Amino acid sequence: MSVGTSLTQDQSRAIRLLGVPFVYAVLLLAVPLGAIVLFSFWTQDFMAVDTTFTLDNYREIADSPIYAMLLQRSLMVSGIVTVVTVVLAYPVAYFISFHVTPSKKSLWLFLITIPFWTSYLIRVFLWKVILGYNGVINSGLIQVGLIEEPLTFILYNVNAVIITLAHAFAPFAILPIFVVLEKIDRSLLEASQDLGESRLSTFFRVTLPLSMPGVVGAVLIVFIPTVGDYVTPELMGGAGGKLIANMIQTQFLQLNNAPLGAALAIVAMLCVTAIALVFVFLNRRWLRGRR
Repeated sequence: MSVGTSLTQDQSRAIRLLGVPFVYAVLLLAVPLGAIVLFSFWTQDFMAVDTTFTLDNYREIADSPIYAMLLQRSLMVSGIVTVVTVVLAYPVAYFISFHVTPSKKSLWLFLITIPFWTSYLIRVFLWKVILGYNGVINSGLIQVGLIEEPLTFILYNVNAVIITLAHAFAPFAILPIFVVLEKIDRSLLEASQDLGESRLSTFFRVTLPLSMPGVVGAVLIVFIPTVGDYVTPELMGGAGGKLIANMIQTQFLQLNNAPLGAALAIVAMLCVTAIALVFVFLNRRWLRGRR
């Protein structure tokens, strides 16, 4: 058999192996995204859709301050949720990786995934019970005498949305950080301390830089979906906690203006993509600067 024939057979085998996943990805990802992009350049009057190409939806978004305000609030909330979640998740992942015996690490990971056993909606409603006017927190603070009247700023506002989202996405931040921490060669940490570095300086100069891929993954995993979350703002945010995803849902399901909703989705997606790329670029520059 000639080399050319062997290469042809290998190429055809690779095409067969990759063909089905590629077509599957195109049908599930590219086609819906293309439909949303196409829809954003159309207009709709109640049930009638005008397929004439137009930029009216994007002009309306640019001219209406409410869309910019909702998008800014969404990015702010997602940024805060990401910072809070990753900052709280890192010590948990670090503790499991460095201080839990290998035989018990699987148990800890199992406990972390327990919240996924229940529906996301149930977890949101449980937070309503905890943060409510007569909820667990207010009742407990009143009983111990720390407050006289129930706190009103912990529910039906942005604060409640941030707390609920941070809890919901905590496992998504813990797991990628833990995986990267597990791959760090412990001999590097020992060598750092043998050279005179303290445990704290070893963490900042060795452990943290080596774990940055996990941190970056956790940031992206938390930040990107929280921008598009509409269930939590709808149930926990009240009138002052609505985000851009709620407006998109309203345009699609209540106002029968799918093209404008599609345009809002495209604008939000472009903003998230730009921020994610800037974050990855800055992280790479930071890592290069430490070498």
